[in-house]
Amino acid sequence: MVRLLLSRGANINAFDKKDRRAIHWAAYMGHIEVVKLLASHGAEVACKDKKSYTPLHAAASSGMISVVKYLLDLGVDINEPNAYGNTPLHVACYNGQDVVVNELIDCGANVNQVNEKGFAPLHFTAASRHGALCLELLVCNGADVNIKSKDGKTPLHMTAIHGRFSRSQAIIEKGAEIDCEDKNGNTPLHIAARYGHELLINTLISNRADTAKRGIHGMFPLHLAALSGFSDCCRKLLSSGFDIDTPDDFGRTCLHAAAAGGSCLFALVGSGASVNDLDERGCTPLHYAAASDTDGKCLEYLLRNDANPGIRDNQGYNAVHYASAYGHRLCLELIASETPLDVLMETSGTDILNDADVRAPVSPLHLAAYHGHHQAMEVLVQSLLDLDVRNSQGRTPLDLAAFKGHVECVDVLINQGASILVKDYTLKRTPIHAAGMLDLPMVTQSVYLNENLFILFPFLFQSFSETLFFFFYILYVVIQDVSQSLVKPVFCSQAVTGHEECVEALLQHSASFLVRDCKGRTPIHLAAACGHIGVLGGLLHAAQSVETLPVLTDNQGYTPLHWACYNGHDTCVEVLLEQEVFHKADGNSFSPLHCAVIHDNEGAAEMLIDTLGPAIVNSKDSKNRTPLHAAAFTDHVECLQLLLSHNAQVNSVDAVGKTPLMMAAENGQTNAVEVLVSSAKADLTLQDAAKNTALHLACSKGHETSALLILEKITDRNLINATNAALQTPLHVAARNGLTVVVQELLAKGASVLAVDENGYTPALACAPNKDVADCLALILATMMPVSPCTPAPTLPFSAINHYTTSPSKSVTFDSLPVLRGEHSSYCSFNNISHHDGFYKDEELNDSDSETY
Repeated sequence: MVRLLLSRGANINAFDKKDRRAIHWAAYMGHIEVVKLLASHGAEVACKDKKSYTPLHAAASSGMISVVKYLLDLGVDINEPNAYGNTPLHVACYNGQDVVVNELIDCGANVNQVNEKGFAPLHFTAASRHGALCLELLVCNGADVNIKSKDGKTPLHMTAIHGRFSRSQAIIEKGAEIDCEDKNGNTPLHIAARYGHELLINTLISNRADTAKRGIHGMFPLHLAALSGFSDCCRKLLSSGFDIDTPDDFGRTCLHAAAAGGSCLFALVGSGASVNDLDERGCTPLHYAAASDTDGKCLEYLLRNDANPGIRDNQGYNAVHYASAYGHRLCLELIASETPLDVLMETSGTDILNDADVRAPVSPLHLAAYHGHHQAMEVLVQSLLDLDVRNSQGRTPLDLAAFKGHVECVDVLINQGASILVKDYTLKRTPIHAAGMLDLPMVTQSVYLNENLFILFPFLFQSFSETLFFFFYILYVVIQDVSQSLVKPVFCSQAVTGHEECVEALLQHSASFLVRDCKGRTPIHLAAACGHIGVLGGLLHAAQSVETLPVLTDNQGYTPLHWACYNGHDTCVEVLLEQEVFHKADGNSFSPLHCAVIHDNEGAAEMLIDTLGPAIVNSKDSKNRTPLHAAAFTDHVECLQLLLSHNAQVNSVDAVGKTPLMMAAENGQTNAVEVLVSSAKADLTLQDAAKNTALHLACSKGHETSALLILEKITDRNLINATNAALQTPLHVAARNGLTVVVQELLAKGASVLAVDENGYTPALACAPNKDVADCLALILATMMPVSPCTPAPTLPFSAINHYTTSPSKSVTFDSLPVLRGEHSSYCSFNNISHHDGFYKDEELNDSDSETY
């Protein structure tokens, strides 16, 4: 068939998607006659695929000795590496092809050639499942048994990783170093202990391997065996004899490791290990067992051997805290059976406020409530009398459970008598406020429990494998330290699922839906702002029980409707508009329609206009800005067109004389500019308080496209040469800002090059970087030109208006975007519109609403 194809003109060097040619496949399959035929017709015998494998690599990997011999006879490079640096000998050793290995060695292959990671063929034979004979061939032909890879591993390390017992013996007999260390200080014994290879441990110990040698982080092999739960290996290592309570670099004994690993305790305690030793974090083995032991067997064994559950770590946590944080109900029951939990908390919980050195920031109830461990909480509430215990911010366990939406925990606490009326210290919020808010995905942003919040790191054991990654992850409570700057909540603006069940449970126990926090916000505000339609519906249903619902405005004058419109929660807007109380123009003059269009929430804007009537389209805020100003400022064309279709006043001016067109031009909002000058026919002659036209403003900020759009509609030469309060024409401003195309267009439309501003500068002199340069340029031009540069320009209608004696740098004024909160607020700042997960910070809402754009 191959002959037929070749006779019909088949490309002998054609390749597949991996660049493998016919000769690669023939070599791999051992078709020697095909290989010879291809070679005789000009096939490249040393060709490479995408990973630089040659036909010799292919034949070596599959053990096709006849092809290997033929290719070697053709003179191919026997030590040619592939993309990973592996030679044919590497490949043959890895696949256990001893016949090929023997042939390659006989033909002069380098037995100590290393690949990109520093592994020699002997490393591969030590790790391979079928490499025993290959290893014998290599070591008998001069392979270095102590050669190290780039991460410091010898072939003996490789046998320890993969448990190659017989090969480890062969390597040792050839002179391998027993206690050689890799780059992390681990010997083969450490690695064998880590992976639980008991026979290999026997071999190493019988060859005098040091069982007390420290490896990574100062750990003994026994640490690693205990941590990984290999009890037989632990017994073997214990039989060699050394001080079992010797700690590693972090103060952790082998019993700490065993408690974290969940087994091997019996052998260690039986050998005399101390059950109450402390590591550097102040944790005992019982702390580790409480955090990791799901079935309670290890913890029970420790308690029966006099482990003290009342010992606190450096942060004030005892085993009860750890078991609560991880939801280990059995562990809590076992501890309670030994010592009543209320007794333990008297000496080691959050009630130790008089002890400044060791103090738990939160109680076990807080930990269980936050993580939703209702089964653990059922044990705690039976023993702990104070269910309304507060942390340093005044938050109770019920507050946390409601905040996180853990209905089962809320039910447990309420049924046991927890108060729903307790307010926190900072924002004066009750649990129903928390239920109306959001469960944040980032704990460091969502929790404002304490500035030193219960971080529980029971273990920091790190070890090694072939790629030296951590084999034991850090046991920790998902709560992390939060700095004081994150102690207060941040309001979230994303639509997420609320905690309807928690709200319902709280309302059934007479929680007030009108209670306000320190910013005057009710739970209705919070639910509307976060888009919790289910929570909002439940709260509004409860509000029907009130004969006259009061005006729901917060301290800044914003209603729930403001917040829902701002965040674009259309379903919440629809539900709120069904309530007559929200049809009144109460609250901040920066209306819900302003809020909707400023964030391009066209759906909310349309509902407002349809429900409240077209009169709201031209409503003004405290600075006389209409919703059209807001839409133009943010270039929201759909909202802009919606407002214009409902007869929005296109030439309405705000308190500083700016029209919507001026706002769009000043901020380079080209889409809005195009709509306003083309469709809406905005008046281009209007000037603001500083006598700037829209063209001045566009040029002053370097918005060339906006300036050109405006210029396209201007035919009046007087408007082209209109001056502002600093007597600057658009040509002055455009030239100063280097707008070449705009300057060219202005000149084409008759802009005066001799017009002078209040400093006596023409547009040419206005290009100078400072006054001195301008004066020098004026002197040069006066010498060169028959007409003095300082000759006054002809008087124009717009320049005849009274001028202010202000600096040119102050002739164009720019305000920032309006805000629902202060300028420094990231939540409602229109200069930095962004979304955040969480509650809003206290300091972000102290200033006036919508002060500036």
